[in-house]
Amino acid sequence: MFDELGRVWMTTKVRGDIVPEWCQEGSDNRFAQYYPTRRSSRQASYYDPATEDFGLIDTCFGTHHLQFGFTDDRMLYFSGGGDVIGWINTRVWDETQDEKLSQGWCPMVVDTNGDGVITKPWNQPVGPLRSQNEGGGGELLVDFDPNLDTRMSPGSYGIIVDPVSNVAWGAGTEFPGRIYRMDIGDNPPDTCITEVYELPVIDGQINAFGPRGLDVDKNGIVWTALSGSSHLASFDRSECEVLNGPGVVDSQHCPEGWTFYESPGPRLKGTTVKADFHYYNWVDNYNALGLGENVPIATGSGSDSLKVLDPETGDWVVMRVPYPLGFYSRGLDGRIDDINGGWKGRAVWANYGTNFNWHTEGGKGTTSKMVKFQVRPDPLAQ
Repeated sequence: MFDELGRVWMTTKVRGDIVPEWCQEGSDNRFAQYYPTRRSSRQASYYDPATEDFGLIDTCFGTHHLQFGFTDDRMLYFSGGGDVIGWINTRVWDETQDEKLSQGWCPMVVDTNGDGVITKPWNQPVGPLRSQNEGGGGELLVDFDPNLDTRMSPGSYGIIVDPVSNVAWGAGTEFPGRIYRMDIGDNPPDTCITEVYELPVIDGQINAFGPRGLDVDKNGIVWTALSGSSHLASFDRSECEVLNGPGVVDSQHCPEGWTFYESPGPRLKGTTVKADFHYYNWVDNYNALGLGENVPIATGSGSDSLKVLDPETGDWVVMRVPYPLGFYSRGLDGRIDDINGGWKGRAVWANYGTNFNWHTEGGKGTTSKMVKFQVRPDPLAQ
């Protein structure tokens, strides 16, 4: 991800898996005292084109995807931390070059006693296993105490920051899958609080599953690509009647917040299973493509396409890449080069994933590629 200083931030392995002692139990670091870590398989780095220098930052938490927040701290959140969400305050890093001072993390603890804050001790999960809710995924709690809060571990893949509330959302890929909201508050880790929402299980039936990608539109609606069931799903937290208390322990407390949009395309022969695979998704909040603001787009990783949804009508626009065959995109992003340049000044970009090169038309030596998508206002527009 780019920051406003033009640096490119990445998740990078900078050491072995065992974290330094200051991350572990017994450290004087306040985050380690709150919830010590023991392993992280990947850490953080950045590249500064102005100086042509790389910076390496060790992290106590694992990293995978990464997203910036919207405050002056230039907070950079990471997925891939397992049972924690971690972040780097890049403003503090720039001022101090101190990786201990500039990073933090919190476990995902849900307010199941309903008092509005997280306090220790909390209920501990054992898992991931089947939950008490029939047909649901997640942890099995041992000796659940309704007077305590509850730590959960929904996994950590997609990560995004809500531009409305500046709160981080993440996605867990277990079956049927969950999304979660972490508000770190004004004084983390003591003020961290998490909410977890599992995809609905209705009368024991799971009809949509497999969140991976995650994004938020300018209205605070969360969108996730369901790689397992070939849906785009939206989640509107404002529709939830319950946000905390003992009733949220199975994460099935807000089915009314979910809306599902089945994507077009074929089914696997002899089954009702959709054949496409939505590896990730992105929301075009600023009309970079030309089909409007707040438009969600899923990667049709199994259909050589990007799939664009009009959330107002439920209609889809499928942008197929016919040549070379094998467009297997695992991500996309938008870029506006000239805000006054009309359709020529804006575009959406997506890639041929490098791990798929041997299936791409062209044979031995075929390399990965970028594809630029633009939408003309009419077929004759120049």
